[in-house]
Formats: sequence, C-alpha cells, structure tokens
Amino acid sequence: MTEQSRAQQLVGDISPKLASLTDDVLFADVWERAELAKRDRSLITVACLVTSGSTEQLFGHLRLAKANGLSEAELSEAITHLAFYAGWPKAMSAMAVAKQVFAE
Repeated sequence: MTEQSRAQQLVGDISPKLASLTDDVLFADVWERAELAKRDRSLITVACLVTSGSTEQLFGHLRLAKANGLSEAELSEAITHLAFYAGWPKAMSAMAVAKQVFAE
C-alpha cells in the first residue's frame, strides 16, 4: 500500500463522489422536483450540458426543452450568457445545435 498525503487522506477517492453528485443529485434531483416547472428542468439540464461541452447530448435535450415551451430566443440568450462560464467554443457549438433543432 502506498502512503497517501494528508490532502489525499482528507479528500479520499473523489471520483465516485463526483459521479454520485452528478447522477443522483444534479440530474435526478432536477427531474424529480415537483416544484420546478418542466421549462426550468429543461433549462437547467441544457445549461449543464452546455458548460460540460456535451454537444452530442444537447440534441435530445434541446428538443425536449422546445417541447417544454422554451423558445429559440430564450435558449439562445441562455447559451450566450453561459459562454462566459463555459467558454465561447462550447457556447457556439451549443448555439449551432440549437439552430439545427429549431430548424426541424
């Protein structure tokens, strides 16, 4: 067994904890909250996918956001605001996906 630094001992194995937070807390929590409107659930999910650069997953979630009543203008504005956090390349990729989804 290798000796761990004090920081490693305090933090432990963070990967499973992060996976649990993402799966159980973020997405499950968002989709199971009855007090959140479907539009809000969709917007939160899209925002998470934009900031993580998960462009391939955006297609389905943007279609769902559209079905849940979010307009192209609302989503474009949200993606533009996210550019400052996600970076312009991720935001512009998301914007291209949004244009494709709303052109359908």
